[in-house]
Amino acid sequence: MSKKNIDKLTIFALGGVGEIGKNMYVVQYANDIVVVDCGLKFPEEDMLGIDIVIPDISYLTENRDKVRGILITHGHEDHIGGLPYVLKNLNVPIYATRLTLGLIETKLKEAGLLGETKRIVINSDSELKLGCMTATFFKTNHSIPDSVGVCLATPEGNVVHTGDFKFDQTPVNDQYADLHRMAAIGQQGVLALLSDSTNSERPGYTGSERSVGAEIEEVFRKAKQRVILATFASNIHRIQQVVDACQVTRRKLTVIGRSMVNVVSIASELGYLNIPDGMLIEPEEVNKLAGDRVVILCTGSQGEPMSALTRMARSTHRKIDILPGDTVIIAATPIPGNERYVGRTVDELMRIGAHVIYGPGSITGVHVSGHGSQEELKLMLNIMRPKYFIPIHGEYRMLRQHGLLAESVGIPREDIFIVDNGETVEIVDGVARKGSKVPAGNVLIDGLGVGDVGNIVLRDRKLLSQDGILVVVVTLSKQDGKILSGPDIISRGFVYVRESEGLLDEANRIVTSTLHRLMNENVNEWASLKTHVKDALGRFLYEQTRRRPMILPIIMEV
Repeated sequence: MSKKNIDKLTIFALGGVGEIGKNMYVVQYANDIVVVDCGLKFPEEDMLGIDIVIPDISYLTENRDKVRGILITHGHEDHIGGLPYVLKNLNVPIYATRLTLGLIETKLKEAGLLGETKRIVINSDSELKLGCMTATFFKTNHSIPDSVGVCLATPEGNVVHTGDFKFDQTPVNDQYADLHRMAAIGQQGVLALLSDSTNSERPGYTGSERSVGAEIEEVFRKAKQRVILATFASNIHRIQQVVDACQVTRRKLTVIGRSMVNVVSIASELGYLNIPDGMLIEPEEVNKLAGDRVVILCTGSQGEPMSALTRMARSTHRKIDILPGDTVIIAATPIPGNERYVGRTVDELMRIGAHVIYGPGSITGVHVSGHGSQEELKLMLNIMRPKYFIPIHGEYRMLRQHGLLAESVGIPREDIFIVDNGETVEIVDGVARKGSKVPAGNVLIDGLGVGDVGNIVLRDRKLLSQDGILVVVVTLSKQDGKILSGPDIISRGFVYVRESEGLLDEANRIVTSTLHRLMNENVNEWASLKTHVKDALGRFLYEQTRRRPMILPIIMEV
């Protein structure tokens, strides 16, 4: 292989472009690979029974000796959630800021990987030598503290990954975006910019998180009874503002939901969350206090079926019941696909008689996005002035819109690369082009199984969910092939047996006649017998019911 083929800069995503979630981006030069982020995403509606989805890392495992480390931009699940699964097959160093590493360590401890994973704390002043590349960092604003962007100095030039960001001029924790550092990087020259596209369709600027605090405080003041507030567990800025509002309105605070309890504990321990002594109470103490003295902070802002808010709405929570007159605040925007779950939870809360504040943050005032809108995305493009632009972190329409924004600030269309997961951008001698594809896709996690559920299993689950299953059990004589018992037909999810005796009797007759015909033709291979039974029974059932249940013939010989 020629030197020119080896010494090229290659940039691609294994997750996080054309989708929301499972962010993982790869920068490779010659024999050195640096990975940015390692997230998960939650399953889509057709992924029946799947718990979470992580990126396919087969390219990285095949090149494990070249991977110098994984840089983490911030502590949200879609950027760190894949680590416990990925590190089992790719044991490389993790570099993250203090809070982010605290959240990661909890996950690694649960997975039994804490002792064998090398973890290095970084900050915005860190400089890391990763093979032939050098990583530096810059502070950004996001809905979680300790968020950073990454600048990778490569032999071809600087590659900048913004992480998730917005420009909040009045941040809750006074962690201002480091515009000076960004401007200095832009002054040095940026070969390629990878930038967050989540809000590329939203005009104007994203509001400051500080504005949410005033609105939450006002709701607390007006509420005559208890306030239940659901938000993302990782939104520590929002949690701090809930704490501040509790202090001003003299309310006690209880925290419910495993992830919320974990994050509050870690953030408090590391100094990112300041909760006054005596404010926190146990859930068991809530009913002992007057309603206007209590706030319940919980998970469930996305209507997740097993979350604290959903269980409270269904009156199935072990410790807390929502009462008529309680005020419930859902301080989050539904992730695309979760709108139905959130709507269902709101309905159930209103049936109880709760006052529910939900909907877009622009209307309720109790939520702002952590992602920059169009004017902020343009500002980042103008600060960095990249030679090449690769929009990331968003569904295709968002990437496309971000590309149009880049054109509007003067980046030529031919220098904008809208790629899919696994599609590479190769840069040689400062010239970029689309390169070959690398393996990329979804690895499905179901219980303890990692990747053992694929398209065929999902297809079967979909069939079962739509038309059910029929099991046909027949016992044949090994000597002469005659039917000794059966056929017995068992229906699950297809028809109610007691009301469909005629249909099942006729199905029984068809199976019997099919088997007799095959035996007369000396067909005795089990595979052929099963196929003919499935075909004959399938045709009959479709004619009678217009349904296609899964048919599972079980043939035994004695």
